Amino acid sequence: MASALRLLPSTATRLRFRPRLPLSTAASLFSPPSKAVLYDQHGPPDQVLRVEDVPPVELGERGVCVKMLAAPINPSDINRVQGVYPVRPPLPAAVAGYEGVGQVHAVGPAVTRPLSPGDWVIPSPPSFGTWQTYIVKPEDVWHKVRDDVPVEYAATVTVNPLTALRMLQDFVKLKPGDAIVQNGSTSIVGQCVIQLAKVQGIRTINIIRDRPGSEEAKEKLKQLGADEVFTESQLDVKNVKSLLGALPEPALGFNCVGGNAASLILKLLRQGGTMVTYGGMSKKPVIVSTSSFIFKDLSLRGFWLQKWMNSDKSEECRTMIDYLLGLVHEGKLKYEYVSSTNAGS
Repeated sequence: MASALRLLPSTATRLRFRPRLPLSTAASLFSPPSKAVLYDQHGPPDQVLRVEDVPPVELGERGVCVKMLAAPINPSDINRVQGVYPVRPPLPAAVAGYEGVGQVHAVGPAVTRPLSPGDWVIPSPPSFGTWQTYIVKPEDVWHKVRDDVPVEYAATVTVNPLTALRMLQDFVKLKPGDAIVQNGSTSIVGQCVIQLAKVQGIRTINIIRDRPGSEEAKEKLKQLGADEVFTESQLDVKNVKSLLGALPEPALGFNCVGGNAASLILKLLRQGGTMVTYGGMSKKPVIVSTSSFIFKDLSLRGFWLQKWMNSDKSEECRTMIDYLLGLVHEGKLKYEYVSSTNAGS
């Protein structure tokens, strides 16, 4: 297993497959033989995952065979393998992975969507089983995307950037000049929040962990457009709002850490502000003082992208993906990822 796939402790790494060209222009009833990352039971990824040859799959009348180009390894992918994520593929022989980008290899004879061999497509909404070299799924699973952006961005647009966009739009009506505050700012969601907020004229206050290299991390976030970046210890003062200078008190906060990092967001929020929790990386609870509810009238909300996508939002989801990839093409949205070793052939 280790020789085929290296799982890295990053916010979103990618599993990259070497494209096989030229592609066939003729529709095929079966996919080519494939390799897949499978698991039969839940547990630590380095113990339960394996790479296995998968036999050809029949396309059927409206199936589309896609050659995967790249697929990310998100924390939620690891959680699914571990068995701790609420929604998981059935066992045994579950194929790992949930998002990614591929090229259409062949289409079934009755496919009506405008999909042709060579088109770049992503499963939208995301779909289980992207960690394999060839995938066959019904035509309505696939959304054609532009192919003039880096493959890594097309592969990762559906989960993290879309989470950032939805949270900026769904909870508080923000206008240019308003401010938001977030922890976990170096994560891909955090990086996307900074840039998407900048496009909308919204100021960002960003909290990062105290760690070696924090000054370098601050500089990178400011290059993305962050207005202010603080370490947690810098905000451990009585009059925290004095650090904001001319920035307005934030109306909205995003928490993906919990514990003290969440408490700092609550301290910074303005009267009647809202904190949205979308993760819990510290595995520590969110603790809210009574005074925060009574005297500041704060609201606490939660966001889970999968629940939003399951509420008949497929077309809206695809429109937003096109918007996000347009920003990538314009150079207005970028983020760091960590490459894994190549797999497949």
